[in-house]
Amino acid sequence: MDHAAALEQLFGLKGVHYKANLPKEELFHEAIANDRGRIRPDGPDDEQKAHPTKLGVNGPLVYYTDPTCTGRPVQDTFAVAWPELEDEIWWKADFQKYDPEKYQGLLKRVVEHLNAKGATLYVKDVFCGNDPAYAVPYRFVGEYATHAMFAHNMFPKEVQGTAGDEERRWTMLNVPTFHCDPERDGSLSERAVIMDLKNRIGLVVGRADYCGVVKKTMFTVMNFLLPRMNELSMHCSANVGERGDCAILFGLSGTGKTTLSADPDRKLIGDDEHAWTSGGISNFEDGCYAKLIDLDKDDEPVIAAALSMPGTIIENVPPLPGRKMEDLDPQELDLTDGSVTENTRFSYPLSCNPNVMPGATGPQPETIVLLTADAFGVLPPISALEGREVMYHFASGFTAKLAGTEVGVTEPKAAFSACFGAPFMSHKPSVYARLLAEKMKAQHARCVLLNTGWSGGPYGVGKRISIGHTRALLNAALNGDLDEGKVEYETHPIFNLRMPKSCPGVPSEILNPRNTWADKAAYDVQAEKLRDMFRANFEEKGFAEFGIEPVM
Repeated sequence: MDHAAALEQLFGLKGVHYKANLPKEELFHEAIANDRGRIRPDGPDDEQKAHPTKLGVNGPLVYYTDPTCTGRPVQDTFAVAWPELEDEIWWKADFQKYDPEKYQGLLKRVVEHLNAKGATLYVKDVFCGNDPAYAVPYRFVGEYATHAMFAHNMFPKEVQGTAGDEERRWTMLNVPTFHCDPERDGSLSERAVIMDLKNRIGLVVGRADYCGVVKKTMFTVMNFLLPRMNELSMHCSANVGERGDCAILFGLSGTGKTTLSADPDRKLIGDDEHAWTSGGISNFEDGCYAKLIDLDKDDEPVIAAALSMPGTIIENVPPLPGRKMEDLDPQELDLTDGSVTENTRFSYPLSCNPNVMPGATGPQPETIVLLTADAFGVLPPISALEGREVMYHFASGFTAKLAGTEVGVTEPKAAFSACFGAPFMSHKPSVYARLLAEKMKAQHARCVLLNTGWSGGPYGVGKRISIGHTRALLNAALNGDLDEGKVEYETHPIFNLRMPKSCPGVPSEILNPRNTWADKAAYDVQAEKLRDMFRANFEEKGFAEFGIEPVM
């Protein structure tokens, strides 16, 4: 069945015009000519949203979202609460219930809106997943060519060996020009991102045109589908060493997940979304979606070079004052300019990275790394975790955010995000934690908690653990130098974490964090305070009911 017949059957779309599976060069020109909407808080709804740079089609497309949607609209993200699925889903503030009846009425009105205006819709057929054992056909259908181009960048175009594609296909209908009426439509605002997990539909309506919606909606879907196959979906980066050893690195923003996985001596599988299946590790994606704010081009040469490559998309980076975007070279852009948003982004194909695993897949992992950036300055630089400890720290998903910009505010803030990606986890955390523990046990994989945060005192007093020491600790874990029997361990009296007494290339005195504080009593107070935050989070999230054991 062709896409027009399939979309008429699925939605009732008639009289619309499709531009299906255009090459990226054509989508580039279509986006500039036709993508129209609001780009300023007080601006009209018909401004040009996509622009070329001086390089034209041989360079990036620069795209501006609605000013109210410069990141994922988490308060407007839902799943349809079909009765047969309701108990299975982990409902929370950033993944709320949508009434099935209201949803069906809304979907009907969105289709009528498109039919009435004889809309032009861009279609892009891709897959979510590089492994044919689970890869899901994903059809993007939307009003903006930029979004179709983004889908092309971010997802595999062909996956050989899949079967039953039509019966398994997911379809996103993305319609920025339809604005919801909350009273009538059951939404919380004029926009909504709704996953219909029963009928394999993603509906995006209203001012929700941030490119990341096209990607993270499918990630949330995959987090629902894979555990049902007894396979693990993960918010992590992954790479492979020269001897074929695979590692996965979990971590929230700012913990070093992307930086540490981009290692010249290891091939990258991917930096964000992966599956751990009976076949090994595989990337869901075929692209990267990197933060650009304050990018150091010397530290991140791959991203810096890709800024000038054709077919890439720069999101929400303003032109230089008094200059037009079409007169600028991409390398001239001020990447420190957060005047549109601090969350400036860049989408580029995985192939822009010169050191990638073929097919974005790898073998079974030997090492699992849970990254945290402890701004309280009390966690050990590295700790070895086993079974129930892995489940506890994985479900906790801890890092510490730095103090705000107010003068004199130096107290860090604890952040707990279950499975290191709570908003995208559609099942309860124990589902993923149990799968992780089971797969680790089956593969005899080691697990470490690697702290990339502060030592000798909290943020503002102590110093950040040097990247050199962090890399040495990570390399030691990957090489098996910290395995049982190779080094002596001691147990932290407050956190109950096992800390190595020595590590190649790292001063042994920093391995126990208490040693690095001048005031040992102050360390103990701060450590007990963080331990109590862990305990409070465990109680608040009800982890015990999910079968996770407290370990501190």
